[in-house]
Amino acid sequence: MIEGLILPDVEAEESAPFWAGCERGALLVQRCGSCGRRRMPPRTMCPWCRSFDVEWQPMSGRAHVWSVVIPHPPLLPAYGEQAPYNVVIVTLDDDESIRFVGNVVADGGAPLNSIDPHDIAIGDAVEVVFGQVADDVWLPQWRPVAEPPR
Repeated sequence: MIEGLILPDVEAEESAPFWAGCERGALLVQRCGSCGRRRMPPRTMCPWCRSFDVEWQPMSGRAHVWSVVIPHPPLLPAYGEQAPYNVVIVTLDDDESIRFVGNVVADGGAPLNSIDPHDIAIGDAVEVVFGQVADDVWLPQWRPVAEPPR
């Protein structure tokens, strides 16, 4: 575990189901119970139809890299020893309107620099894995996967 990270409040009412899912190894996304649109980050009210009817829907965890950067220098001291590393935005294959920020790693819980950041490209196929960063915080991370031939 990395000391000095800024950690989420895993008990916050709007996002607690998401963090509980991460701890169980499930990637959950909010879905409006009225209009059916998915949304992330979690919100109390649907931004499209203004419904307060919220459901949590499991996603497959398959995604593609939408953007990738290599921070120079690391902006947070907690990440200094792991530089250089990657920061990616991925779009979920289940719903391309849902994007997550994270890191591509060799496997769940692997160091941020477990993959050469220069080897990651936009469009790369990835799947979710989860890394424990505190006693009660599991973050979604992404590991490369080979895409089946088309």
